[in-house]
Amino acid sequence: MRLALYLAVLLGGCAVTPRPAATPPVVPIVAAVAETDPVDTAADAADDPAIWRNRRVPAESLVIGTDKKAGIHVYDLSGKRLSFTPAVRLNNVDLREIGNRVIVAASDRADETRAHVALFTLDTVARKLVSMGRYPVGAGEAYGMCLWTRARDRALFGFVVMKDGRIDQVSIDATPGATPVVRTVRSMKVGTQAEGCVVDDRTGTLYVAEEDVGLWRFAADPAAPVDGTAIAKVDGTTLVADAEGLALAPRGRTGGYLVVSSQGDNAYTLYRLPAVTYAGRFRIGGGAIDGTSETDGIELIPGNFGPRFPRGLLVAQDGDNAPETQNFKFVSWGDVLKALRLK
Repeated sequence: MRLALYLAVLLGGCAVTPRPAATPPVVPIVAAVAETDPVDTAADAADDPAIWRNRRVPAESLVIGTDKKAGIHVYDLSGKRLSFTPAVRLNNVDLREIGNRVIVAASDRADETRAHVALFTLDTVARKLVSMGRYPVGAGEAYGMCLWTRARDRALFGFVVMKDGRIDQVSIDATPGATPVVRTVRSMKVGTQAEGCVVDDRTGTLYVAEEDVGLWRFAADPAAPVDGTAIAKVDGTTLVADAEGLALAPRGRTGGYLVVSSQGDNAYTLYRLPAVTYAGRFRIGGGAIDGTSETDGIELIPGNFGPRFPRGLLVAQDGDNAPETQNFKFVSWGDVLKALRLK
């Protein structure tokens, strides 16, 4: 009896007090500086932006945004719509400067069984898009779209991400005065639905977001192997499904950041380049302009865009702009870096 009592007292004195649950890390909030006019169609319409930086007069740069039910818009840095080009079911958009022209390419979903690329030139004086036509790529529904300019010869390539995870790489010959030639040069694959992609022109690296799985890296050159490398997982903490839009903030020869819209919890995740290590997360909100939620596409260009965007411009689609239709929010990249205490 005495032994039992002794053991009970001893065990009671050694009882482990449960640790309190860990407090989730605080996610900084960054206010939008401007927003675009809302798109004209309702119910999941705005999708993906692209940015043209005016090197001579940065404050007169332009933003292009798709309305996947009606066409494609051009905005100024105050968010005012300057022009609209009708086109059926354009999804993602990207652009590159080739010579003295700005070539714009968008994934075209008008035929869900046969992917197309829609090509435009951006008239930077008239501030409108001029169509160059739509061109077949391959079987499947075109979802994502990103461009790459190869450094050694300035050849232009596009990557069309199909809804089922196939990625078709196309060469784009848009020689002035001739009909563009779009030719599929190879295909790659991730296992499930994917959309967002971006190419680092410095390193020839393609990044692709597989929505419920994570991020992949591929060599962009068409002569390279087609196998990809998994570089970041959807873990529910640093990256929450769906992983959607991708954007780059290059710095130096290989550094900078890869940014991902983490649609499942209305946040944005940064990874340091070139190693793709986690660098932090943020949300957009807290200012005079409403924040973003359920973001699809994003775009980011570092550099001077005038007094409101002295270190760069981030544009993010807003999936809930109630009571108005969807639109795009403009954020100062310098504000993001400051909020995350990054350089």
